[in-house]
Amino acid sequence: MSPIISVQDVSLTYRILVNRSNSIKELFKETLHGRVRIRDFTALTNISFTVERGDVLAIVGRNGAGKSTLLKVLAKVLPPTTGSYTSTGSIAPLIELGAGFHPEMTGSENIEFYSALLGRDLKNIKNRVQHIGEWAGVTSHLDLPLRTYSSGMLARLAFSVATYESADILLVDEVLSVGDAEFRAKSSKRMSDFIAGGAAVVIVSHDLDVIRNLANKVMWLEDGRIKEFGPVDEVLKNYENSFG
Repeated sequence: MSPIISVQDVSLTYRILVNRSNSIKELFKETLHGRVRIRDFTALTNISFTVERGDVLAIVGRNGAGKSTLLKVLAKVLPPTTGSYTSTGSIAPLIELGAGFHPEMTGSENIEFYSALLGRDLKNIKNRVQHIGEWAGVTSHLDLPLRTYSSGMLARLAFSVATYESADILLVDEVLSVGDAEFRAKSSKRMSDFIAGGAAVVIVSHDLDVIRNLANKVMWLEDGRIKEFGPVDEVLKNYENSFG
């Protein structure tokens, strides 16, 4: 059986504008006179790995190692500069807390809006808004604008919407770290249900206890490169020892 995720020699380079122009007009003049300076920053270099159905891959590394960038490549938000990435089936991304939500829209409106961005059937979602809110524990706030929600409420609602319907791949970036113990238990159970159904999970987290409880593989990223890839206990032990 072919892997559900296949990443081959992926690199990603950002082009960064160095000029500190105070206006579009000033930047336009600098462009006309050839004074625009652009610097390349390579965030990922020659990343290769595969993920099978039922796998839970955790990605660890210091801040700036390229973890969230890699997750955005897997979510197909960022195209790789070089290399190839293929995936099979639907993707449920939780790659940035509040991404896909609008702070001035109500909880109910955001459920429908975010679901539309995920390509869900809105006729079905309209009938399930209360159920999605109930799972997230925010039913009493569904008619309030999202800016009134705490970070924990926002995380629960985002997770509830993204995982309400089955997906083949679940991408999670630090969302679990802002929830309470009850939310972590509920979300872990839902992820287990996904995995039992043949889905794969890729999770980015600084919480090594969460990783030990959920993952069966760990990728350690350092300066945009794979430092180590393998069994959870082995890689985490070496990662922790690197802090001296």
